[in-house]
Amino acid sequence: MPLVQTETRDNLLLSLLPADSLAQFAASLEYVKLPRGTQLAGAGKPIEHVYYLTSGVGSVLAVTPKGSAAEAGIFGREGYIPTSAVSGSEQSAFDVTVQIDADGYRISSEEFRRQMEQNPAFAKVMIRAIEAFAVQLAYTAVSNAVHDVTERLARWILMCHDRIIVDELPLTHDFISTMLAVRRPSVTTALHTLEGNRLVRAERGMLTIRDRIALEEFARDAYGKPEKEYRRLMANLF
Repeated sequence: MPLVQTETRDNLLLSLLPADSLAQFAASLEYVKLPRGTQLAGAGKPIEHVYYLTSGVGSVLAVTPKGSAAEAGIFGREGYIPTSAVSGSEQSAFDVTVQIDADGYRISSEEFRRQMEQNPAFAKVMIRAIEAFAVQLAYTAVSNAVHDVTERLARWILMCHDRIIVDELPLTHDFISTMLAVRRPSVTTALHTLEGNRLVRAERGMLTIRDRIALEEFARDAYGKPEKEYRRLMANLF
C-alpha cells in the first residue's frame, strides 16, 4: 500500500517531526491494520517491529510468572510501542496487545535502531516520548495505590477516550476487570456509580461517555498530571 505522509501524521509523535526527518523515516514504514487481540510484542520475546498507531488503543501488560496480568500502561496515536526498542533492547519485557481495533504503521527493529543513530530529530522525539510514557507508568502505580476503583475506572476511561475520536468504547466488564486488576463485581459496582452520576452509559460490550468534563471532575487527581506532562515534553521541540 503506498505510504501517504499525511496519514503518518495521524500519529502525534510523527506529526512533530520536521518534514525532512519524517520523509527519511517514513520510507521504511509499512501500513498495518491491527484488530483487537493482536499481540505487538511478547514478554521475553524478540522485538521484531516497532509500531506507531494512528487509531485504536493498546495495553502494556505486566504478567507474573504464574500468569496473573495487570495493565501497566496504555498507548495509542500519541506514542509508539514497544518503548524498550529505544534503548537497543532486542526483547520485550512486557506483553503488548491491541485492545480497541487499530490502524498504524510499523518499522523493523533494525531500521528503527538505524534511524535512532542517523536521524537526530527522530531520536529526539522518540526519547521525549519515553519520558512521557514513564510518567504515565509511575502515575498508574500511584493511582493503583491511593485511589478507589471508581476513580481508577474514571481515569482509565478518560485515557482511552483521549486516544480515539468517538465517545463509544467497545469494552466489556471482564476486559475492564483485567485492565484494572480487580474482580468483575468491583467493575460492575464502579460502572453503576458512574452511570448513576450520568457520566457514562454501559451497555452490552459498549461504554458511552455522556459527560467528559464531569467525568474528569469525578476522577479528581487520578487523571491529568501525565497528560499535562506529555504536552510539556512535546512542546517547542524544533
